[in-house]
Amino acid sequence: MSAEKNTPYPGGIAAILTQMDGRRDAIDYAPGEDLPPYDTPLAELATQIVTDPDADPAEAPPFRSSYHRKRHALRRELAGRSELVFLNALLIAHLRKRDFPSHAPALFQRLWIEQGEALLDQLDPRWLVSSVTTFGDHGLSLVQRSVGLALSTLFGTMKLYESERLYSGLPSDRPHTLDRRDRGPLPLEMDGYSLSGGGLDVNMIGRLWLEAEGDPVIGPLAHHLLEMLITDERTVFRRLMTMRKRQARRSDAAPKGDVAGNPAPVPASHRGLTASALRWGLTSTIRAPLAEIARFAAHHIELGAQVLHIHLDAPDPEAEAFLTRHPAIRITQCDEAYWRASGRKRPEAHQVRQAFNATQSLRDGLGVHWLGHLDVDEFLLPQRPMSELLSEVPPGAAFARVAPAEALAPESGMPQHFKTTHKHAGQPKSVLQEIYPTFGAHLYGGFLSHTSGKVFARTGIEDTRLGIHTLKYRDEDATNRHRLGEVWLAHLHARSWEQFRADLEFRKTLGSYRKSSERPEMGQAELLAFLSEEEGDAGLRALFEEVCADTPALRARLSAQSMLIDHPFDPDAAVTRTFGALP
Repeated sequence: MSAEKNTPYPGGIAAILTQMDGRRDAIDYAPGEDLPPYDTPLAELATQIVTDPDADPAEAPPFRSSYHRKRHALRRELAGRSELVFLNALLIAHLRKRDFPSHAPALFQRLWIEQGEALLDQLDPRWLVSSVTTFGDHGLSLVQRSVGLALSTLFGTMKLYESERLYSGLPSDRPHTLDRRDRGPLPLEMDGYSLSGGGLDVNMIGRLWLEAEGDPVIGPLAHHLLEMLITDERTVFRRLMTMRKRQARRSDAAPKGDVAGNPAPVPASHRGLTASALRWGLTSTIRAPLAEIARFAAHHIELGAQVLHIHLDAPDPEAEAFLTRHPAIRITQCDEAYWRASGRKRPEAHQVRQAFNATQSLRDGLGVHWLGHLDVDEFLLPQRPMSELLSEVPPGAAFARVAPAEALAPESGMPQHFKTTHKHAGQPKSVLQEIYPTFGAHLYGGFLSHTSGKVFARTGIEDTRLGIHTLKYRDEDATNRHRLGEVWLAHLHARSWEQFRADLEFRKTLGSYRKSSERPEMGQAELLAFLSEEEGDAGLRALFEEVCADTPALRARLSAQSMLIDHPFDPDAAVTRTFGALP
């Protein structure tokens, strides 16, 4: 009742459907009138020109039928254009109705199969959009219908928001200024688009382009429209790119960054760093068997980390002796002497110990320009060298965030497949229930682990602290951040059922499944508590199988939404190459 009461459409969805359907009455004909037949010769229409209907007694009013009225209106609009263009418009007008001549869809398909190139040359943008919309309703293939519907929705939404934007008083080719952004929430609890690193536009356009490649009929039309979209200077895409460039210029000109709020000042020594000169490293607080620490260390040493500062949360002299055989590794034993020297009592919460240790590494600098803070079960999966990616971070950004990719659990061995959240794939939240039918509504992004990712911070900035998922400047979150592209953070959160079950109680009481989690919207605590109490291990196993297990069915569902990542991953081989045999 409340949804109907608050809607701007009296009567809600039912009234919307009634209004929409009222415009779909079939076109009627007078005696002797009919839609051109399926075998109409098409090639000659491309050179025949539509004449003024009012000058032709057969076309002029009075109107004998709705067909005569529609035909007259289209010929008046398209006078001077080709008869091919007119036939396309006439077919679209019919195919928008509830009923139409039975051969109309086939003739529309034949028109675009045989004369698609000519139509692309002769149609204006309005009729190109109308044509692709008709493919959405009457396409012969899944690709035709999906691409047609997606482009129809895209251009319809653009028409709505571009029309409303006219009331701002700004012409469509003028971007908004950077200083007048409202900080209020977006509808439906959506996150705002990031000027510095947002990829929604690229993902949306790129996916449509690739999807259209799967059909030779709609493909050229869809590609033509997308090319027009990205080259038109009056669209939101062009305006956002202009605003992004302006923001980057501000970053270049202002050492303290350009992001409103709490920007951390970037050291002058970081400006102009090339990939060959840049040094990066990692810090981690670890309580794990030597084999797991060695995997973590070897993997990242092979990626080019100059320094790994490992804090052993449980002192282990043998692990230190083995790991420090490699010159890139520094070990700190977090024993009683370490905490006494720190001037503070050993914190009870391991998250507080992690943040404290990471901050000590950041303040030390370790001789690197960028320092990442990861856990032992997190592995960087870059598509290019990390030094290159970090050298390309905008100079005004004090830290860079790496998006997470949760590992799928294989039956044996190390994970080879990883999944992203819907947000990082540029997908709507609704896809989660398609991918995870039972549990998708209860887990943000379909993840059991964190969805925030981890960060790399620039060293040498005073008054900064490195947290679990962010950089603090003067005790507040630093705001001049950047999303690091072309790299994922593979999180081996639940790499087997046995490991998931063994870690469950710790995570429920002290870890990521606590009810006091900073991410209450994810709902793991309530979901896991319910499954444990009501269904026991059977319910927990069902959750694991649907959300975590590396199965062909799950991979297919993830791939269909561009949420699957395949990446070679063999940290055991890296251990052998880096350290030799484990003791």
